[in-house]
Amino acid sequence: MDIFTIGVYGSTEQQFFEKLSKNKIDTFCDIRQRRGVRGSQYAFVNSKRLQDKLAKMGISYSYLKDLSPTKEIREKQKEADKRNGIQKKDRTRLGDVFINGYKEHIADYDFGTLVEMLNSMGADKVVFFCVEESPYACHRSIVAERLHKLFGFRITHL
Repeated sequence: MDIFTIGVYGSTEQQFFEKLSKNKIDTFCDIRQRRGVRGSQYAFVNSKRLQDKLAKMGISYSYLKDLSPTKEIREKQKEADKRNGIQKKDRTRLGDVFINGYKEHIADYDFGTLVEMLNSMGADKVVFFCVEESPYACHRSIVAERLHKLFGFRITHL
């Protein structure tokens, strides 16, 4: 199994879905807390539209809310961004407060069961999705890192 990560900010609808197609993604794991994005520019990743498009592409969809960061963790990052004068959309890396809080949040998450579920679905090329453009400004990089560490999966950030 190969693991990929993808964000939507900075991509057009066409670019976003071309990345999935080009990399032969067969399983899409949505790990956002809220499955909607404000504004029309990224409406194509709002839950219903996204799932409809993925189904047409033959890509399985799973929502893994337990891998989303809590509101409290996101608020701590927001406070750190404010102190550092950084807007969320301009952030290229998560702060230690987020990283440590998120790692604690997923400390008991059963990644073995996740891999078993993905295997039972016949997953070969799995993408973990959230919105940030940079994978290092997003918790999806932490999930991918954990999967690599535990199972040796190759990771590619799209």
